[in-house]
Amino acid sequence: MSSEDVVIRVSGLGKRHEIYDCPDDRLKQFIYPKLAKLIGKKAGQYCREFWALRDISFEVRKGETLGIIGRNGSGKSTLLQLICGTLAPTEGIVEVKGRLAALLELGSGFNPEFTGRENIYLNAAVLGLSREEIDSKYEEIIVFADIGDFIDQPIKTYSSGMVVRLAFAVVAHVDADILVIDEALAVGDVFFVQKCIRFLRKFMEYGTLIFVSHDINSIKSLCHEAIWLESGNLRKAGGAKEVSEKYLESSHFDNFPKDGEPSVQLIKPIEAFETQKIFKDQRTEYLNLSNIRNDIQVFLWNPQANSFGFGGATICLVHFQDGDNIPLSWIVGGERISLLVEITANADLSSPIVGFFIKDKMGQYLIGDNTWLMASDFLPKPLKASGKMRVEFVFFMPFLAPGDYSIDLAIADGTPTNHIQHHWVYDALTIKSTSSSVSGSLIGIPMEKIEISYY
Repeated sequence: MSSEDVVIRVSGLGKRHEIYDCPDDRLKQFIYPKLAKLIGKKAGQYCREFWALRDISFEVRKGETLGIIGRNGSGKSTLLQLICGTLAPTEGIVEVKGRLAALLELGSGFNPEFTGRENIYLNAAVLGLSREEIDSKYEEIIVFADIGDFIDQPIKTYSSGMVVRLAFAVVAHVDADILVIDEALAVGDVFFVQKCIRFLRKFMEYGTLIFVSHDINSIKSLCHEAIWLESGNLRKAGGAKEVSEKYLESSHFDNFPKDGEPSVQLIKPIEAFETQKIFKDQRTEYLNLSNIRNDIQVFLWNPQANSFGFGGATICLVHFQDGDNIPLSWIVGGERISLLVEITANADLSSPIVGFFIKDKMGQYLIGDNTWLMASDFLPKPLKASGKMRVEFVFFMPFLAPGDYSIDLAIADGTPTNHIQHHWVYDALTIKSTSSSVSGSLIGIPMEKIEISYY
């Protein structure tokens, strides 16, 4: 793509705020530097500088969807306000081409004393629509918002969900080239969120979207690219899946208490403690007899897969197997199988937890489980250093739509809410659904028959 395709260009962007310890200091900072300049003396400083953003640069091209992730206070909302023009940068530049519509803080752009009807006209006018254009779209906005008779009540009487409904309905109907959405879907009910997602997917076919969310799965599902902000700095930019995984790694390390923290290390590729073999399929007859064709090819465990962790334990071997403990290279959807995971402890673990996720090619989690549920009924056994642990997850393989899938695996020590991640392996196993009775969904169940009657 040429530079003409760039619709948002951010270069060297920074935003500085002045922090005052008391109201008097604000007055002093306003007056004394000017007096000092008049008499030729050096002015004192009565405030502290806080950089909400510093040296941020990136580009968004036409038709792209950019996800922005980061913890609270990392500068995400400040960045969006600078892009939308509601804040002025301290340094750097922001260039935007095309009509931009934004859904930022809850209720932003609305007057709480005005009714919903009045706020539609106010907000749409701010976003660049004429009175005639608003009139022509008004009924569509009302239908999309679906807040009933509250449309004629003041906004201050609305719940947070109703405010989001009305705000999203307006930005969805202003014919914007660029949409900026900041955590707007976090307070909506499931039906409205699904309606918004359907709209966003349709909008992505022709428009440019900037999407902020703490939901990593939403970022991976909706976005092509992503940037990760940390303490006002751009920590990483790239593909949405790659950036999201690095952010996930950081959340395990950075939230760990500093006192007594073990040294952080990325797990190096290891050798399985059993010789790997190409598993020859002995089940061709079973596959061919199945009346539900969902053939899933299983590829070998990859000990070179990307991983992270503190290194107190290492996942050494993974494979699917049947009821006779025979490793499988093919699986049929709906078949009862087990996922075998073998682990070596490099340090003493008091309460080991082993878990897995099956993901689609976008990195969205489809199914998964861990050993903690069993541990809640039976106290987990400690695992001593150099000891080995073997876990089998037995389940019925879901019916998968044709496509590529992968399995993440992890071994941690502690509880689901308070643990140390020792080895998390991305895409440890890959599987490929080559044919399926499932259509129109990622996961399915067998359809025994469909009956049609006419009256």
